[in-house]
Amino acid sequence: MMLIRPRFLSPSPASSRREPLLPTLSAPPEPSRTFSSSYSSSARPPRPSPNERPLPNLRRLTARIVDLTRRKQLSQIIAEVEASKRRARSGRGGGINIIVMNAVLEACVSCGDVDLAVQLFDEMRGPMGCGVDAVSYGILLKGLGIARRIDEAFEILESIEKDTSVGCPRLSPHLICGFLNTLIEAGDMRRANALVARFRQVLYEGQSVLLYNLLMKGYIKSNFPLGALTVKDEILRQGLKPDRLTYNTIIFACVKSEEIEKAFQFLEDMKEEAKRDDNPELLPDAVTYTTLLKGLGNSQDLYSVLKIVVEMKSSLILIDRTAYTAMADAFLACGSIDGALCIFGELIKQVGTNKDLRPKPHLYLSIMRAFATIGDFDMVKRLYKRMWPDSAGSISRSAKQEAVELLMEAALNNNQIDVAKGLLRRIVKGKEHFSWTSRVGLVALKVETLSGFTNSPLRPYVFPQILLNDPVEKYMLPFRETRPLCGDLILGNVVMRFLKDSVVPLVNDWGACTGIVHSHDCTEMDAPLLSMARQPLCVPTSTSLEHVMDLLLREKCEMVIVVKSGNMYEGSYTSSSRPLGVFSLAILSKFTTNRPNTHDTSVSRVVP
Repeated sequence: MMLIRPRFLSPSPASSRREPLLPTLSAPPEPSRTFSSSYSSSARPPRPSPNERPLPNLRRLTARIVDLTRRKQLSQIIAEVEASKRRARSGRGGGINIIVMNAVLEACVSCGDVDLAVQLFDEMRGPMGCGVDAVSYGILLKGLGIARRIDEAFEILESIEKDTSVGCPRLSPHLICGFLNTLIEAGDMRRANALVARFRQVLYEGQSVLLYNLLMKGYIKSNFPLGALTVKDEILRQGLKPDRLTYNTIIFACVKSEEIEKAFQFLEDMKEEAKRDDNPELLPDAVTYTTLLKGLGNSQDLYSVLKIVVEMKSSLILIDRTAYTAMADAFLACGSIDGALCIFGELIKQVGTNKDLRPKPHLYLSIMRAFATIGDFDMVKRLYKRMWPDSAGSISRSAKQEAVELLMEAALNNNQIDVAKGLLRRIVKGKEHFSWTSRVGLVALKVETLSGFTNSPLRPYVFPQILLNDPVEKYMLPFRETRPLCGDLILGNVVMRFLKDSVVPLVNDWGACTGIVHSHDCTEMDAPLLSMARQPLCVPTSTSLEHVMDLLLREKCEMVIVVKSGNMYEGSYTSSSRPLGVFSLAILSKFTTNRPNTHDTSVSRVVP
């Protein structure tokens, strides 16, 4: 199908041949002029012509298009619309109208085919089309914004402003805000501000606070979330009153910027203004408190988390499943497993009277992670059994795999090696491949070493040359052979190094290790390597290999620095201790048997 770029400033020429989207209904025949006037006045009115059929009811077709849109089946939508047009041409019902075609436009935008949406819009506004309305223009503007075709979107807006567009839509704030929201979702604040400046007179009609809320949302999407505070000042200068959404957006901006004190200050301002104006619509809701809980969990402020939870329960807000989950996640982030269990138990008790409160699998997995870390295998197993019948919604394949991995990790931390080995066999049978750096890979390494490599489920990929009690010095790689980089180097000058090595140590001018850079942390090409480095984990040469593997598993890192001596067992590196070597997951893979590539850190289809 050839895609034709439409001309938005004028309708398509009448001579262009297109398949009509709406079947043409022929006019009824004129009554014969030979009939007498007396007959025409006294006789019954003639029956309507067969061609004078009313337009069909297309609600079923529209609902079908909406359902197919959710399933991303665009080709099926086009096929059913074409079938409806063929039925209309043959006189067997069917047809299309503006409502149906607007649903098709929405389907094209949702499925990412903006070119097809533009072509259908051009056909709709053509002489043989069904016509367009403000909804059609709004959908097309949204699609062009998503496709980053900003010039074409501005061309449409200018044609609407000059009253030269087909359908004569009105340039309303609602139409512009739809396009503005698309730019904001993409984080393009430069064009969003240009759009506001271009159509400022239209957007400020009615002095609605909606525009300012959208601009605040844009700053949160960008790299300067605290810019939302300047928008609040503009709201007050315009004589408008912030609503609940305004405050919630500002609080979210403060949380994202890790300004928890400012977030609490706006919470108090919110409650004071609601009390002063006697406006209950301005009081904090569940969204306000869950946003604060996320920030408090990140800062591990357990006391403030308890304070917010008590305030939520004592207020009149509706605490839904999302709010309960946010409470439990905040407690877990602060290291309070008991607090998370209390929230989880309260949620389970209320499920009997309200099925909408059934927890999602996410909450089960979060609590299972906490108990797996401390080795409470019985609790992890209990949660594992109840996750299938008691959780809401479908459980994804990745969630099922993680649940089994957490069982294995809990059994391993509880010294139940045989149970962990059996679970590892189960995981191996269900996975095509996995990485040594993943949870299952790290736990598998520990299971292999503790089981003595007898009856290994990872044959032939086992490590028969490794003994747990051996010092790490026996297996480390000399530090010079890692080819460390200087921390002052710019990433763009050495970026090819990270295509080969996933982790590289950094040194200063005196040869001391100053950090470790992982390839997935390299995000800024113009920044020095030291700005993207992590603090190195160091162990003395006499450290046992078992302890080093525990450290890799617990800290989820790929490399440790081996030093000669020092009182920094598992501590940060100091210049008083020189690096002697490194031990990494890549070194472990060298000891695999029957393995041609010893530097590959992924396992492909291990066979028990």
